[in-house]
Amino acid sequence: MTPEGLFEPTVIFFGLTNSPIIFQTIMNKILSDLINTKKVTSFIDDIIIETEKKEGHNQVVDEVVKKLAENNIYVKQEKCKEKIRKVEFLGVVIGLERIKIKEENVKNVLDWPTLNEVQDVQKFLRL
Repeated sequence: MTPEGLFEPTVIFFGLTNSPIIFQTIMNKILSDLINTKKVTSFIDDIIIETEKKEGHNQVVDEVVKKLAENNIYVKQEKCKEKIRKVEFLGVVIGLERIKIKEENVKNVLDWPTLNEVQDVQKFLRL
């Protein structure tokens, strides 16, 4: 509150420690009924809409967009991917019938150098 009035931010300040947690809580509350039906998965600002059949997919998309808009949260169309058969999400690739770890992550683990010195282990553990 200032002498000129009350000002509210229009975006979350992600420099603040708890902002992602708060935003995740907000998203879970807004989309809770769709999350409970396992049609929608949300992690902070990533939303996956999963339906078994094409017929109901657009209806679920419309419902998600409507719920977000009702709460003044909007999606950028250019960031949306529609009707894809696999997606990278939280370090894994989710496909039609399987979930697998990204090849890049597997390669990074396999190529990790052997730690032979105590200092290397401490550095790895950030001690």
